[in-house]
Amino acid sequence: MNYLKFTQFAYLIAGLIFAYDAFEKWQAEDSNYVLSAVFAVIGIFMFFFRRRFGKKFEDNNKKQ
Repeated sequence: MNYLKFTQFAYLIAGLIFAYDAFEKWQAEDSNYVLSAVFAVIGIFMFFFRRRFGKKFEDNNKKQ
């Protein structure tokens, strides 16, 4: 389960890349920036969700 600590950062990196892509498309007045912005929000949300889930899982293992 050690890989779960690293996969959460993959979501963060993907979210930041999509946020940058959305910003670049928005500056160029491309209409497809919304899709990149949605993926950025999902990626950043998944980072915090996986982080919280990992801490809960780790706390449950310590209690047992």
